[in-house]
Parts: sequence; structure tokens; C-alpha cells
Amino acid sequence: MDLSPAHLAVAPVLIPLFAGALMLFFDDRERRLKSALSLLSILALIAVAAILIGRVHGGEERLGIVYLLGNWPAPVAINLVADRLSAIMLGLTALLALSAVVFATERWERVGPHFHSLFQFLLVGLNGAFLTGDLFNLFVFFEVMLAASYGLVLHGGGALRVRAGLHYIAINLAAALVFLIGIAMVVGATGSLNMAEIAAVASNLEGFAQPALHVGLAMLGLAFLVKAGMWPLGFWLVPAYSAAAGPVSAVFAVLSKVGIYALLRLALLVPDEGAAFGSIVIFIGGAATLAFASVGVLASQSMKRASAYFILMSSGTLLAAFGISQPATTAGALFYLISSTLAVSALFLIVELLEREQDSAAGVLAVTLEAYGDGEDEKAPEEFEVGRTMPGSIAILGIGFSMVSLVLIGLPPLSGFLSKFAILNAIIGTGATELDGFVVMRTILAALLVLSGVVALIALSRMAIRTFWAPVEPFLPRITIMETAPILFLLGLLLALALMAGPAMDLFLATAEDLHDPYRYLDAVLGAERVPPFAETSQ
Repeated sequence: MDLSPAHLAVAPVLIPLFAGALMLFFDDRERRLKSALSLLSILALIAVAAILIGRVHGGEERLGIVYLLGNWPAPVAINLVADRLSAIMLGLTALLALSAVVFATERWERVGPHFHSLFQFLLVGLNGAFLTGDLFNLFVFFEVMLAASYGLVLHGGGALRVRAGLHYIAINLAAALVFLIGIAMVVGATGSLNMAEIAAVASNLEGFAQPALHVGLAMLGLAFLVKAGMWPLGFWLVPAYSAAAGPVSAVFAVLSKVGIYALLRLALLVPDEGAAFGSIVIFIGGAATLAFASVGVLASQSMKRASAYFILMSSGTLLAAFGISQPATTAGALFYLISSTLAVSALFLIVELLEREQDSAAGVLAVTLEAYGDGEDEKAPEEFEVGRTMPGSIAILGIGFSMVSLVLIGLPPLSGFLSKFAILNAIIGTGATELDGFVVMRTILAALLVLSGVVALIALSRMAIRTFWAPVEPFLPRITIMETAPILFLLGLLLALALMAGPAMDLFLATAEDLHDPYRYLDAVLGAERVPPFAETSQ
């Protein structure tokens, strides 16, 4: 029996865990060594994610790869499950991490202690949350992820970051308490922490156990929606993400997707495809979030603050699409998830370089003090030497900004248009024949998608005019190759996603079919076999 597929599922957790722990033994002055270890870890994660996607989508492991920790039998074992959805999210996280770490090596790794270790532990939490099939370990990985993010959001110091970071910490600690109480209620009702076993027994509960389960699931959903940034629960997100360092904000673009992932994963496992989580409520909250984020983007005078609102716009679109709870809509939403996350991450890096070089006189563009944070200087110390500057920097940033804008607006021919078109086709096009009972919801979502694109067009055009065409004072950004390469890498991924839209959409459709057929997940997890003793495998 080949042991490599099963053990491969635990690698995305172990690789960053060992790398982060190892770097704690070295002084922060050993930056090159730490950077090299961090990059090697992330490259290994990219390779593992690619192999997992090939196995679960290529037919070798049809139901997914299940790893039974401790080799206990299912469902007793704490299990890790690598199926199409989790493998996609692992790959997305690793790609964003690579760009963020390369960008940070130029200056941001030097403005605070243990940057690379915190970054690796953040990856431990993210990857574990995407892989775990156990509710309590989902909570554990959430907390690992959040603990690392607390340090990263404060990285670089400054009153603005401390103020936003304290709000971020307080809200997430409160959400963690709600999460833990919800887990306790679900366990009390079902007697299990295993997601597959909970889904299997949920429809057979009687008496007090059934409402207790629904209350527990509602509390879990509330915790997930706080992390996803759904209005009115996401008021903490914009201040925290806009105050964080550029590479930190870039990788934080995927943090809000963890809440959406957890909600989607668990909601479609329990009976009635999300009814227990309130799919109608999720749709209404997603639509309200999309509308709120659109207003926020228009009102923002700071480019970084507007970038944070684009994360909320992405979350609102995804929640509204998932609230309809149909395979075609889910597939389009997954396409949009990948496209928007890559685009917002690239936007944070571009904005970091633009705002860093602008003269303080640009502050006259701000309508409120909040837009630029009380006039505090959040630059890295000027005494840091930078590498060789990149020629034609303003042209490179301008082209990158234009390409990202096309994706966020949803204009052809890039992936933003293709992903929005997939959602619209699913709700009002030829793929909407099975959604006769969702006419109002479909109409609202279609209208909001179009209006949000118009809003993005206005806001991003205004940013481009103020920055590139009619700045308050002319400026020439001094950017290095190490800062430009991650941006070009993300732009290349967006271009590749558009060129490979057919195969990508096939993957997303297959993923959506898996999600809306929970018996595939139940069969994979509850039917997982233990690894035989080594003596038996060697015979």
C-alpha cells in the first residue's frame, strides 16, 4: 500500500509548523537565513497543494484524501480531509504567502521581531482550518491563525496599528468564545466533534437535541460570519486591514475567506443544504455587506482603506451567492473567490508602494482624519537601505493598477469578468432553470453585481486620476525588483486564470458538485481505512 497520499494531507500543517519553530532559534539579525527558510517552506506548500489538486481532481483519489491522526478508526480519529475545495484553498494561500514574503524581504521583515515565524504559524492555522474534519480542531486552528495574525497586524508599531489591532483582537476573542460555546452545544446534541458524523446523525435527532443542534450551529455560523466580515459584524475589518503593513494586508486577503470556507463546508454537510445555518439570512447579510462595501469604497479617500473595502465587497458577493445554495452558483462564486482574492492582494502591494512614496501634501485629498490616520507616519524607517531600483517604476505600477482594476470592476477579458459572468449565468442565464423559487434573490444579486462593478469603476478611476494622471505633487516611486516581482507574479496568476478559465471552471464545477452532494464527503471520511502496520506493508 502506498503511504504517500495519506501522509501528504498532513504536510501543509507540518511544513510551516517546523519552519516557524526552527526560525525561533535564530536571532532576528539572521534575516537571510530566515527568509530562505520561509521561502523554502512556502515553495514546498505550493508543491504539496499542486500534488493534492492533481490527485483529488485527476481521479486518483476520487473522494479525497483522508488522514487519520493516531491511526484510530473513523469516526473516532481526528481526521484531516484533502478534497477539491480544501486543496484549492491550500494552493491559493501558498501563492499569496509567496508573494507577501518576497515583498516583505525588502524592508518589512526588519521593522519588527519574529516576522517570518509569525507568518509561518499563520500558515499553520490557515492550512489546518482548510484541512480539518473535526470541529474542535477547527477552533484550535482558528486560534493559531488568529494568534499569529495579532502579531502581524501590529508588526511595525505605531499608534494607528495598535488602536486598530486592539479592536481586531477584542472582536476576534469574543467571536472565539461564541465559537467554543457553539461547539459545546453541537457536541451535547450529537455526541461527536467529527463533521461527517454530525451530518450523519443530524437528521435523526429527536426531542431537545434537534433545537440544541440548531442553536449550536447558529452560534458557529455567527462566529464564521464575524471572520467573514458580514455586515454588521465586520466593522473591525477595514481599520485593521488598512492599518497593517502592505505584505500583511496582502495575505490577510485570504483570512476573511476562512470564515466563508468554514460556513460553506459545514452548512452543506448538514441536511437541507444550509437551512440549519439560515441560508436566507446569509443571502440577506451578503447583499447588505455588498451594498455597504460599495458605499465604503466610494467614501474612501485613502487607497489602502478602499482596498480593505474591496475585501468586504468580495465577502458580500460570496455570501450572497452561497446563500442561493445551488451548484452552478457555488461554482461561479468559487471562481470569483480565487479571482477577487488574488486581485485584492495585488492591490494592497501596489497601494503600499504608491502611498509610501507620495508626499505628505497628498493628505489634503482626505475628507476626514480617519482616512489617513491622524497624520501619523507609518513608513518603514528611512535609514533602511533598499536594493537596486526598478526602471520605469511608475509605468509598471500604473499597468498593474489598471489590470487589477479591470478584475475588480469585472470588465473583459480578465478573470473578474469571467467569474461574474459565471455567477450571472447561473442566476439569470441559461443555467437558472432550476431556480424558479429564487426570483427575488436572483434579481437582487444580479443588480448588486452590476452596481458594485459600476461603483468599483468610479472609485478606481478616481484613484488612478489622483495618483497617476493628476497627483498633488509629481512623484517617482523608488521600488526594487524584489518589490516588483510579487506584483508581477500575482498579475501573471490573474492572466493565467483568465487564459485557463475552461479547465478552472471544470474544477470549480466539480468542487461545487462535491459540496452539494454531502454523501461523497461522508463516504470518504466515515469509510476511511487505517494505515496497516509497517510489518504488513513490507511483506
